[in-house]
Amino acid sequence: RPFHVEPTNIVSVNDDMQRVTDEASAMNKRIHYYSRLTSPTDRALIAPDHVLPAPDEIYVYSPLGTAFRVDSCTDGYGKNSSIVTIFVIWNTMMGTSILSIPWGIKQAGFTSGIILILLMGILTLYCCYRVVKSRKMIPLTDTSNWEFPDVCKYYFGSFGQWSSLLFSMVSLVGAMVVYWVLMSNFLFNTGKFIYNYVHNINVTDIVPGTNGSNKVICPSAASDRPPQNRSTVFSSGNSTGFELFEEWWDKSQTVPFYLIAILLPLLNLKSPSFFAKFNVLGTISVVYLVLLVTVKAAHLGIHLEYNWFTENEFFVPEFRILFPQLTGILTLAFFIHNCVITLLQNNKNQENNVRDLSIAYLLVGLTYLYVGVIIFASFPSPPLSKECIEQNFLDNFPSDDIMSFIARIFLLFQMMTVYPLLGYLARVQLLRQVFGNAYPSVFHVFVLNIAIVGAGVAMARFYPNIGGIIRYSGATCGLAFVFVYPSLIYVISLHRAGQLTWPALIIHIFIILLGLANLIAQFLL
Repeated sequence: RPFHVEPTNIVSVNDDMQRVTDEASAMNKRIHYYSRLTSPTDRALIAPDHVLPAPDEIYVYSPLGTAFRVDSCTDGYGKNSSIVTIFVIWNTMMGTSILSIPWGIKQAGFTSGIILILLMGILTLYCCYRVVKSRKMIPLTDTSNWEFPDVCKYYFGSFGQWSSLLFSMVSLVGAMVVYWVLMSNFLFNTGKFIYNYVHNINVTDIVPGTNGSNKVICPSAASDRPPQNRSTVFSSGNSTGFELFEEWWDKSQTVPFYLIAILLPLLNLKSPSFFAKFNVLGTISVVYLVLLVTVKAAHLGIHLEYNWFTENEFFVPEFRILFPQLTGILTLAFFIHNCVITLLQNNKNQENNVRDLSIAYLLVGLTYLYVGVIIFASFPSPPLSKECIEQNFLDNFPSDDIMSFIARIFLLFQMMTVYPLLGYLARVQLLRQVFGNAYPSVFHVFVLNIAIVGAGVAMARFYPNIGGIIRYSGATCGLAFVFVYPSLIYVISLHRAGQLTWPALIIHIFIILLGLANLIAQFLL
């Protein structure tokens, strides 16, 4: 029988851990979805009736990944097989950062880009393994509902609580800004394709590109050329109407503002859990992107030339000083440390957690490698330079490309369903910490949503560079959740147990320094 809690009742897991009854513990499992959306360091949960999900449901989120539901048993351990667990982790991690991987490889150089993807995958996997083990090293009777930010609070007190909130907000707001920039881009290209098709208008972009049915363009080469949408009408159609359309349908000047009318009302919903039902779109989008990359590469062929340290007109060196830009992207691309404990807790065979996590990371790394390497290698150089690879590789295909049009439609709809969930997560984390209530008033929620939407619109208007936004936010939140906290907690736990050795101390100090260097380098290069 469901255990009912009035909205004013509070279940404090940290303070009453020893005397929580079995019935209240079962109820906590039912509201685990809500607890995952609160600040994980604050276990004083206020659970209104309207946010209570159906029994045995847990929702986990990754900033640039997808929302995914896993089923939980009442004893705290899940019923997912290893295959399902691996897929859940892969699906949760895979996100829009995949669009910037080819650009990151170009910035780092082809050979160094491949090496960095492998090394960052191994490093983030090791830190993720430390996150999973961190909770088991706490000498308390019940930490089954804890996530990694709870562990940070246990070891570092209020500093760990507030700093984890800060870095979590950086990852969430950064992801929402990236989403707004990408949604503006996809909506613009989709609208342009539909308008031209309906009005039978053939448009040639004033952008360098290849000829033929599989056209590839270089938008950055024409970034200083008017008009703003850089297109010219070459066939029948109302040229005046087309010019008016281009004036009111501009990628940076108008389209980002149109999204406000659609998404701002959705952000103000008290419980947007309805949108989590569309998480399958994330998987479909990634699979379709892999298919798109494969088909394009089959038509374009491979275009590689190895220049180890020198740069020529069409190719970049194999090693470049700009490689930290790729490591910043990869920090967020491999980021799942904030919810990995919950994902693995629902694994039927707990003894396989390390193996399953390693396989999931391997699959994620291979997916990134495949998309990044294939796009870079097949980019037609000559006639175009590898420097033309855009921060969103779909921008290298014109708006009238059918496969790219379908990809943009998939991604646009997927992002419009994930965006309200990320906004809800950011709202509940911040407002609960500051006001003690996830929904203090309509005014508080509206002001916060206006600030988040304003940041997205401003970036889409003045700095629509998703690669830059991803690497800055990734290096910032990764400094805490990937490099510093897992290493410090492991060193502290070893010290308390009297098992700390000099090699372990030196290795984990080195990992912390790598994270710090990764963040500093983003602002220097």
